Amino acid sequence: MAEPSSSVLNGHRTTRTATAQPAVLIATRHGESIANVEFQLAGETGALTVPITSRDADIPLSLHGQAQAQALGRWWAALPPEDRPRSVWCSPYVRTAETARIALAQASGLGAVPVGLAVRYDERLRDRELGVLEMLTKAAIEKEHPGEAARRRKMGELYYRPSGGESFLDVALRMRSLLRDLREEEDGRPVLVVAHDCPVLMLRYILDRLTESQLLDLPPVANCSTSLWRNHANSLHPESWNRTDHL
Repeated sequence: MAEPSSSVLNGHRTTRTATAQPAVLIATRHGESIANVEFQLAGETGALTVPITSRDADIPLSLHGQAQAQALGRWWAALPPEDRPRSVWCSPYVRTAETARIALAQASGLGAVPVGLAVRYDERLRDRELGVLEMLTKAAIEKEHPGEAARRRKMGELYYRPSGGESFLDVALRMRSLLRDLREEEDGRPVLVVAHDCPVLMLRYILDRLTESQLLDLPPVANCSTSLWRNHANSLHPESWNRTDHL
């Protein structure tokens, strides 16, 4: 049984347990970005470079990604009132911030957002750091960093950490820390998390207690897909995963 903890609020002592949880946790990946488009094309053609010169953190949504974010906002507005997010936690990267802003504006225009709701930016939700592989296509990695490519195949995606970058499990540590704060600060509230494919995958890995093979068997997290966990008996249980029928 979880040990209760106490705090003082407005002169009154309140007690909460370590198993407090958001009422609903919704996770989404940002809408399609300019980089998503360019790297898909590079993968199809075997190109060694992509025409992107900005930092990863500064890559914006494509026009299609903006439309996806609008669709996410309409999905938000169509949720039952008790499931509509009352708090939004977001990666500080441009593509996630744009997704949250567009979706929030769309849902707000449909009367589905409580007054005063603001986006909370949290660096733990940023994309996986790829170090020396940053902005390199698959063909370029094989050509310029054959040792890294071989080590990646040997270690497997869960454990492989590129030089100067992060493994999936490094991102999982960030997500465990984030979940602790969500439990403490968002008890009983529906929460929307706007992040990237790897952080969303790691949320599922942690919350659903997946094995390595179960994780690696999952399809890619789609842009502006929705995954939802609901609180039952102070534990978050999966209700839907990687849904795109609203897009």
